Amino acid sequence: MSFSIGIVGLPNVGKSTLFNALTRSKQAQAQNYPFCTIDPNVGVVEVPDQRLAKLSTTSVSKKIIPTVIEFVDIAGLVKGASEGQGLGNKFLSHIREVDAIAQVVRAFSDSNVIHVNNKVDPKDDADVINLELALADLQTVSKRLDNTKKAAKGVAAKDFAKQIELLEKVNTQLQEGKPARELEYDEEEILIMRELQLLTMKPMLYVVNVDEGGSGENKFVAPAGTEMIEISAKLEAELAELSAEEAAEYLRSLGMSQTGLDKLVTASYKLLNLVTYFTSGEVETRAWTVKENTKAPEAAGVIHTDFVKGFIKADVVNWKDFVEFGGWSGIKTSGKLRLEGKDYIVKDGDTVYFHIA
Repeated sequence: MSFSIGIVGLPNVGKSTLFNALTRSKQAQAQNYPFCTIDPNVGVVEVPDQRLAKLSTTSVSKKIIPTVIEFVDIAGLVKGASEGQGLGNKFLSHIREVDAIAQVVRAFSDSNVIHVNNKVDPKDDADVINLELALADLQTVSKRLDNTKKAAKGVAAKDFAKQIELLEKVNTQLQEGKPARELEYDEEEILIMRELQLLTMKPMLYVVNVDEGGSGENKFVAPAGTEMIEISAKLEAELAELSAEEAAEYLRSLGMSQTGLDKLVTASYKLLNLVTYFTSGEVETRAWTVKENTKAPEAAGVIHTDFVKGFIKADVVNWKDFVEFGGWSGIKTSGKLRLEGKDYIVKDGDTVYFHIA
């Protein structure tokens, strides 16, 4: 199951530097799931997970396969993008195709890198991007609202009442420059919103690109309902050029335990409400990605689509217990092993063996 994060931002905020560092460093570190470039601006990278190594050691696995996430470097947006400025329509369509957005805002100071608005102000960066996304969505919603009102003039007008009420509510929100994700929706409304594929319904993470020495003067505060991480794209680019051992030593000298890129990958994974379950044996130990609240048959379907219909039951144990009791052979007599059926919801950290017909 593939999930994608679109990296967006104004020109010269460090967006592409961040993307290039991300793909280069993950290419160097990935072992059994090689980095692959689908397009010049699309990269698939592994999600760092220390649990894999422990599970693999327990099972004496021949290989480890991490779960992955896709990053898309979307060309810089500019003010007026919603009206086609700077190839805006093309870029906005690229954003529409991703599952979530990582918005890069600039807090670093570098006189050699000219800011498109001639000032370093991360809040202003975010305001410009968010307004353009809202204006693009406003066009979509306004058009749908007009068409729905026309259709409602017939004998079945009452059938459109709920949809018109929803569209008017969202239209007002977008006219105020606010994202559609901030409103509350019932189940019926959510179905309608999915059809619209609005940009501002996508979950968003803010990536503040700070100076190499630290956060400096960054005073950016992420809007309610969104998360923020700080990364120095310049530092990450330097780390990407080093070997794994050299990069680890450099991080230790800076008093850091993980790269900013690891933070970005992990935060993006959480942003999409994803959980990881594992399969582990002599052949391989592997991480699998599913959405929260996924039931066992659908989780099995990530391995192979035929497993959904063929699902019988699943042996399930928490990964820590799997390691503590020495794998499948030891866990069977521990009292920790559970036999779960079709209604079981897979949890993060589950180690699973599916029984398939």
